[in-house]
Amino acid sequence: MKTDLSKILAVSGQSGLYLYISATRTGAVVEALADKKRSAVNATSKITSLADISIYTDDDEVKLQEVFLNMKEVLGDADAPSAKSKPEELKALFEKALPTYDRDRFYVSHMKKVVEWYNALKNHASLDFVNPDEEEASEE
Repeated sequence: MKTDLSKILAVSGQSGLYLYISATRTGAVVEALADKKRSAVNATSKITSLADISIYTDDDEVKLQEVFLNMKEVLGDADAPSAKSKPEELKALFEKALPTYDRDRFYVSHMKKVVEWYNALKNHASLDFVNPDEEEASEE
């Protein structure tokens, strides 16, 4: 099954990724990808869809989905390095997966989040993504 990054959420203050289930009067119902437990997230929490995240490069921004696909190409079936890996190891991965990343604005702390998310998607969802353009075409 393809993963729709617009329905995969990162919630500030909580580790892991969440699948959007439905809206509530005061926020949203989400399901943790790792253990499938459902919970309510308050609307005051900072909730970000992975589809809305981009990474700075030297000349533009690259959507997170494209970065994940590049990482998959570089890593093959292997997991990404752990977020606890040495900064040099993380930088080496991004040198291969996104050689033009902006070294002044894309920090090691960001790299750690991206590899955590990559591994979570790889292990609990799929790295085969829904293409937003295909979705729009199928709805017409």
